[in-house]
Amino acid sequence: MSTDKNRATAAAILPLVGGPDNITSIAHCMTRLRLSLRDRSLVQDEALRALPAVLGVVEDDTYQIVLGPGAVARVTPEFEALVEEARSAAPAAAPAAQPSGGITADDLAAQGAALKEARKARNATPFKLFLRRIANIFVPLIPALIGCGIIAGLNGLLTNLGWVPAVVPALAAIASGFMSLIAVFVGYNTAKEFGGTPILGGAVAAIIVFPGVAKIDAFGLELKPGQGGVLGALAAALLAVYVEKWCRRWVPEALDVLVTPTLTVLISGLVTLFGLMYLAGEASAAIGTFANWLLASGGAFAGLVLGGLFLPLVMLGLHQALIPIHTTLIEQDGYTVLLPILAMAGAGQVGAAIAVYYRLPRNGSLRATIKSALPAGFLGIGEPLIYGVSLPLGRPFVTACIGGAAGGAFVGLFHQLGVAFGSTAIGPSGWALFPLLDGKSGAGITLAIYAGGLLTGYLVGFTATYFFGFTRQMLTDLDTGPDQDQDPDTTTATGTPPKERVPA
Repeated sequence: MSTDKNRATAAAILPLVGGPDNITSIAHCMTRLRLSLRDRSLVQDEALRALPAVLGVVEDDTYQIVLGPGAVARVTPEFEALVEEARSAAPAAAPAAQPSGGITADDLAAQGAALKEARKARNATPFKLFLRRIANIFVPLIPALIGCGIIAGLNGLLTNLGWVPAVVPALAAIASGFMSLIAVFVGYNTAKEFGGTPILGGAVAAIIVFPGVAKIDAFGLELKPGQGGVLGALAAALLAVYVEKWCRRWVPEALDVLVTPTLTVLISGLVTLFGLMYLAGEASAAIGTFANWLLASGGAFAGLVLGGLFLPLVMLGLHQALIPIHTTLIEQDGYTVLLPILAMAGAGQVGAAIAVYYRLPRNGSLRATIKSALPAGFLGIGEPLIYGVSLPLGRPFVTACIGGAAGGAFVGLFHQLGVAFGSTAIGPSGWALFPLLDGKSGAGITLAIYAGGLLTGYLVGFTATYFFGFTRQMLTDLDTGPDQDQDPDTTTATGTPPKERVPA
């Protein structure tokens, strides 16, 4: 039944993105089906948003359909299979576009799409494109980080309770195995992303975690296995890519298969051992020291700034720079102290959306959009609310940031008081982050503080939006319309009453 449901979702999406011939590549991340399209104009955005399984759409370097964690990993293989089957057979015609309703909600969606286009143009700078490529290295690692992080938390709980002692070593091995070799996976993905041979990137990065490096005297500097961590692996694999490309240009073709991989691993390996490991180790230590010092000394203020600015960072594309920092902190301390604070931005967003819902009681279409997006928002998936509600409205986006700042300040204050904790993995947010929380003060206190931060973000985001999120003119324009008499509970996510919907 579950497979049939996922296949049905894939089958519903395919014609609405222009059919199989309009798709050039298919991939997915934690929550989104990412498609590269030949002709963007063939996509039926409103019909896509109206599908029950679709939480929202985001247009960036690829066309991204938000399906949510878990669902996207099941729908993507079915979607790929349908595309392959359709290409093997005669292509079917896409169904006619469905009429859209709910003028106000559609107008906001159009504004959101325009803002995304503008953001996309602003983000197409060399630096931000580089950050995006760095993010592409780490995003595929997130499922393993989540799985191992939850197992590590379960192992800690069993250890503290003294239950099933025979199972504890097994869980420790399962949880720690991936983290002990994460540098290899980073090296592999780095070479793949930057155009090198992935296995050579992994081979060079493996040097970092090899126990024998402890016997090497690097100009009087002692090396330790794992020194430099993921930053060292990234740098080593990136160097390997450039060495390999240089070899491809100069090594005769007859000798390429022997000489190029040998020189790539040898040159990159020596530079890694006698330079990159030490430099990356110092950089990693500095990141960990600074993050802990920042929250220990200025926790409330630091949390306020981080929680308040995270949504704008996302809009600018600069949040991608935080991914290797999170991973470095997890590698060093077992958790990243930054993620629970940054997650408060999503809480502010949820609170702001609820306030919009209550401030516009006659706008059935927008209320329906909010109702359909809120469950995902509570789980930390904020795109439908951001691009469909707060950002197009303007002021509610600012008040959502205020809610995030308040929640961040709440969590940061407890860090300043000595109750430090973080997330053992990156990716989830909102309520989905609870199973991944870990700290030095016990699970009960850690969970209570994070829950208090979320509640603060919800309340402040709601209050700020309710009282300051609208001008009188905005209320006049938004709280009226052709659907003002529509019962919100019987209106679809795009504002179209079910009786007006055209059958698929």
